[in-house]
Amino acid sequence: MRTRTILISLSVLCIIAIPIVTKTNDSKGPGSVRVLRDISYIKDQTQPAEENQLLDLYIPTKSYPLIPLVVFIHGGAWLQGDKSEAKDIGLLLAQNGFAVASLNYRLSSQAQYPAQLEDCQKAIAFLRSKAHDYGYNPDRIGVWGVSAGGHLAALLGTLSGDHSGDAAQSDLEKASQVQAVCDWCGLTNLNSVKGQAGSRTRIDYDTADGPVAKLLGGLPSDKAELATEASPITYVSKSDPPFLIVHGDIDDLVPFAQSEELAEKLQKSAVPNKLVTVRGAGHQLGSEQEIKRMIEFFKQTLIEGKRQFQVDS
Repeated sequence: MRTRTILISLSVLCIIAIPIVTKTNDSKGPGSVRVLRDISYIKDQTQPAEENQLLDLYIPTKSYPLIPLVVFIHGGAWLQGDKSEAKDIGLLLAQNGFAVASLNYRLSSQAQYPAQLEDCQKAIAFLRSKAHDYGYNPDRIGVWGVSAGGHLAALLGTLSGDHSGDAAQSDLEKASQVQAVCDWCGLTNLNSVKGQAGSRTRIDYDTADGPVAKLLGGLPSDKAELATEASPITYVSKSDPPFLIVHGDIDDLVPFAQSEELAEKLQKSAVPNKLVTVRGAGHQLGSEQEIKRMIEFFKQTLIEGKRQFQVDS
């Protein structure tokens, strides 16, 4: 089967956001947002950051107490996509009391896994180190990813728990911990996705030309250890941050069973989580209800600091 790349279209989301986002270009009004683009998150200045190692920041100019930060990770099958996809949602979230960072990461055409995770970890560690410079709370960082970005967001979340029984966490792992995760239709188990893909799935997970094989540098069957390391479910522990998982039940790119698998494991580990099944939805999400639900999740977990949360299905 010919590979189709994964793209989450935020165009619907942007249209919906227009009535809510006011004064987006007003530098003085209560809804104004300061936008900083193309910030390098690579600390080692002896090695200049690539274009895929930059981020954009959206910061409300209204005076708040130290506000939480939501980090957006774009989709695109680890093959394509760009931080600019968050332009409108960055403004919307900033006008709801959040700072927002949208980041690029090295794509699989540039580097194989774990480069993508490492870039996300470096970006969050950088953002945490600059929190007081930009005015957000370094102890209230959430991550939201869609599709391939959902996979990376889920990895960041499950790696944020207490793994004291494992080898000691690296400084980078400690500095990149997050306090809440919103995963929209991301892969969660790279070893099981092939078996879960049905006849209507438009991605062939059993070919060297597929996105997972390109990410790993080979099929999961040939890279089983690396596929396990790249799977969020591998690291689930009871101290993981709260998870909101959203997935369409007729997704023809990422099997819905991937989100079911993660939710089941989180539940068994007593991690606060909710799997929202979007009935009749494919791989494109972004309705008004989904956006409001995501904002409410981050308000409860990051602004109010709750571990247990409640959102509408």
